Amino acid sequence: MAVIHRTTLTPTKLELLASWLPAQPWYRGKGQQPELARTGGFRLDDPEGEVGIEFMVVTDTSGDQPVSYHVPFSYRGAPIAGADKALIGTTEHGVLGRRWVYDGTHDPVLVAQLFALIVGAAEPQMQSASDAPDPSVTGWFAEPPTTATLTSTTDDPDGTDILVETAADGRQLTIRINRVLQPGQGLTAQPLGHVTADAPLPDGTKARTVFALVQHPAA
Repeated sequence: MAVIHRTTLTPTKLELLASWLPAQPWYRGKGQQPELARTGGFRLDDPEGEVGIEFMVVTDTSGDQPVSYHVPFSYRGAPIAGADKALIGTTEHGVLGRRWVYDGTHDPVLVAQLFALIVGAAEPQMQSASDAPDPSVTGWFAEPPTTATLTSTTDDPDGTDILVETAADGRQLTIRINRVLQPGQGLTAQPLGHVTADAPLPDGTKARTVFALVQHPAA
């Protein structure tokens, strides 16, 4: 199980995000500086114990209405070769030293564990506690479990598509990451799989929300 260290990060995750978010195609801000608060999320364990994996919900209150974003993070002790465009930034961890913080949709370890969560082979963990499963996060897959590897990642104005290849039969599937969360909004069509968790409502309560979907690739 991943250990959550009670220590400092310089700069903080929210400070890194405040610089990175406005450049993303799915960011809803209108040119103003984001005003961010962490409002939810969960973690997954890396079986090798090398990569930190977090699915963070941050709420931006800089506009007329609050907007909640879903940001998968990966934290590494060294850079990923060829992944400079996915780097959110570097931070100094009070225990672990320098950490390279990535948009996790480009990290093969995070993507593999996200797919494992979807098929029921990985247990979600509380965001801020060590060795604490989070039963509020659920994955579902309509077919026999398998593993999958990252092929490519594409952003668009509404979210992120992760193309993966399954080990069982070499099929390609798309994991659709919902970047702008719509708390309480259900599925508009039956996917092959999904991840659901709690996301914040404007009144401070939470509602079940779709964080990710598995679909056939678009033709």
